[in-house]
Amino acid sequence: MITNGSLHHILISEIIENGCVPDVDWLIDHFKSSREEVEKALFALQEYHGVVLHPNTSKIWVIHPFSTAPTNFYVKSSKGEWWGNCGWCSLGIAALIKTDVTITTSIGAEGSPQVIHIKDGRILEKNLFIHFPIPMKNAWDNVIYTCSNMLVFENEDQIDEWTERHNIPKGDIQPIQKIWEFSQEWYGNHLAEDWKKWTVKEAKEMFAKFGLAHEVWQLEESKGRF
Repeated sequence: MITNGSLHHILISEIIENGCVPDVDWLIDHFKSSREEVEKALFALQEYHGVVLHPNTSKIWVIHPFSTAPTNFYVKSSKGEWWGNCGWCSLGIAALIKTDVTITTSIGAEGSPQVIHIKDGRILEKNLFIHFPIPMKNAWDNVIYTCSNMLVFENEDQIDEWTERHNIPKGDIQPIQKIWEFSQEWYGNHLAEDWKKWTVKEAKEMFAKFGLAHEVWQLEESKGRF
């Protein structure tokens, strides 16, 4: 039987090892299952918010914190190279692989190039910020759009100008150091064989633990998964 945990574990393991996720045929062979069973498991994992599939297919687009398509966040280490979905996700990749990385991005996905270094578990460019414009209660309405807006900036003035020019609401602004610390705990269990998606209650508790109190981080009461 393919479970959310076993499927998630092999997908995360393979993308870390090889830089890409396996296709359905590979999963059929790995799990000794039928195509129908594997595709059903992938759609179930998407419903669980464990992956994002390409529309109307069983092909994997995103398995947080990794993207299988190019993004504005390129993470490189001695273990491999990957695309992160956003500033938060790219830090999550570093937290998962537990080695020195460089994250190549650009300010507001349009400005000057920016390389972020994480060495010996410490982020070196502590003067940067990540902007979170999309309320977390709406994050999964279109999670690709949500992630694409979690960008790196040098200061609040840049964010003010960027949000006005693009007609995107100004949200929460967090120091990259805090999000690095948060990412290490948020993504800390993502490689576990018994992985389970955070519940809404657990997500709210973790947001509070790291002082993420802006209205963007407020979640409605629910017994579901974030």
